[in-house]
Amino acid sequence: MKIWLAALLLAASMAAQAEIYRFGLIGDVPYSDYERRELPKMLDAIADSHVDFVAHIGDIKHGKDRCDDSLFEDRYKLFNAVRVPFVFVPGDNEWTDCNRSSNGAYDPLERLGKLRSLFWRGDFSLGQKKLRLEKQSGAYPEHTRFRLGPVLFVTLNIPGGNNNFGLSKQASAEFQARNPVVLKWLQDSFALARRDKLAGIVLLFQADPAWKNFAQGLAHEGYREFLTILRAESIAFRGQVVAVHGDTHMSHIDQPLRDGDGKTLANFTRVETFGYPVMGWTRGIIDTDSPTLFRFEAQPWTSKQ
Repeated sequence: MKIWLAALLLAASMAAQAEIYRFGLIGDVPYSDYERRELPKMLDAIADSHVDFVAHIGDIKHGKDRCDDSLFEDRYKLFNAVRVPFVFVPGDNEWTDCNRSSNGAYDPLERLGKLRSLFWRGDFSLGQKKLRLEKQSGAYPEHTRFRLGPVLFVTLNIPGGNNNFGLSKQASAEFQARNPVVLKWLQDSFALARRDKLAGIVLLFQADPAWKNFAQGLAHEGYREFLTILRAESIAFRGQVVAVHGDTHMSHIDQPLRDGDGKTLANFTRVETFGYPVMGWTRGIIDTDSPTLFRFEAQPWTSKQ
């Protein structure tokens, strides 16, 4: 009887020590008037599911739509009204593609500056409740990080369209200035996670960096160095690594990163969010009692009138 009671108390103690955290992931939305009407409902539903925060990993408008101040301000108000902390990462549709005539023929860097003045003007997230964000020093306030339980979350400005590398073999000046900053924030964040013996790290960025091409030795120029460093850091990290992105509008939860011998990195997971024309979100669950630490659940959205 005493042995049974001791075992029961031990099991109860272990269960009490386990921690559960939840977060919501969205991207490539809203792209249409319909999605703009539906998105507040979906964000309310995500908040109702008791998540600790929501992250939007970029592309807050259709690629054909104008990059006007009024649209940016509309999205800012929408995101800031969410009942839980809201984290935003920029996508190509709202800055690198804004030089298109259909987008208003804006200077992309000027549009990125406008986004920064709205979405990253302080040390806190958006949303009615706030998360304190650590920001990378310098001119890239969109590079942030924060902790949730034993996990470090890191935002990176890596847009679709080959990371704004440009159309020639010579990288654009903007890429040459930003890419080393992105890579330093990536490496610094892994170093922090190792130093503090964290169980996991989650990277939030917009672009699909073409995982399959990289595995075949055919990496896109704009993503090659990022993926090379990500692979090395993931191999050297004892915990779990998650990369969350959008860009190709297809929900995925898989393990596409390979080591130099072509073997799957078991501690790495890619999560791609839903995207236009399919609305939805992905629930992330951190379970400190699970050997894999994370679980992810795709949640397609059905309009609720």
